[in-house]
Amino acid sequence: TIVGIAVDNADFSTLVTALQAADLVDALNGEGEFTVFAPTNTAFDQLPDGALADLLKPENKETLTSVLTYHVVPGLYTAADVVQALNNNDGTFTAETLQGTRITFKMEGEKVVLYDNKGNAVNLVATDIKASNGYIHSVDTVLMP
Repeated sequence: TIVGIAVDNADFSTLVTALQAADLVDALNGEGEFTVFAPTNTAFDQLPDGALADLLKPENKETLTSVLTYHVVPGLYTAADVVQALNNNDGTFTAETLQGTRITFKMEGEKVVLYDNKGNAVNLVATDIKASNGYIHSVDTVLMP
């Protein structure tokens, strides 16, 4: 599953901790088809000082859940699917996340760049990590809804 792969990958240990704090492990372990744009540990390290620690506090569970579900798109999207959608839409398209708002994808030169609702550019680090219930694409920045 998506969670099983994340647990087995040292680059996702912070993400796993966050998923546990938000009680999202069962949801991403379950059946379904999900595409996760998973922040690496380095992506979490780029958050402002103290931001991650604050998000992990029990009283901030709702905010943490919102941030994490903003990284999940229902359905299966390989890197090739994303590129095809970009080619079919003049180099830009959006996808609705489980959080309820959208991520924007743009083709910039030869690479795909994601933009969150704050206008932050997010780069794909690795793509098409196949899980039994979806795909993981790792990203270098935490998306912010």
